[in-house]
Amino acid sequence: MRLPEPLIQLLGASLLLASAAAWALPEDRNQPIRVQADTAELDDRQGVAVYRGDVVITQGTLKITGDTVTITQDDNGEVEIFTAVGKPAYYEQKPSVDEPIVKAYGLTIQYFADNERIVLLDQAKVVQEGNTFEGEKIVYDTQRQIVNAGRASDADITTPKPRVDMVIQPRSRDAEPPAEQTP
Repeated sequence: MRLPEPLIQLLGASLLLASAAAWALPEDRNQPIRVQADTAELDDRQGVAVYRGDVVITQGTLKITGDTVTITQDDNGEVEIFTAVGKPAYYEQKPSVDEPIVKAYGLTIQYFADNERIVLLDQAKVVQEGNTFEGEKIVYDTQRQIVNAGRASDADITTPKPRVDMVIQPRSRDAEPPAEQTP
């Protein structure tokens, strides 16, 4: 049985969702994307693909997991928004060869492909090298590498956090120049 051409295009476009992620190693964009789920529901007319049941998306060092993952496309078949929902949903990726993996959590994780922005909602947390950033909502602009955290205006927040909580690890003393010695 052959799948209809629009359905094949929707499947193909949904597999490209992570290819523009700026948190990615350059090699990640050239790797195949794998989507694993218990079920998939594809609505070509609406440009929506919904994957359910222990969804795992991988591409190179990129890994995204959630109970449900929804991929929305524009009229041209380009991925607009990718949304993972879980308890929590999870994102990880190695930004460059010499940097450790960035891990992000939230009950909802949204990736906006056009402006390469990731939004973590409800129990949001980003971890890298032992440094943590927590809040109700975290927005990461991957192009400019700017993180904003704060209160969410959504009424759907299950665990209100009135303040942002950050833990920043001290820099290694080995990186500091030696103290001057006097005779």
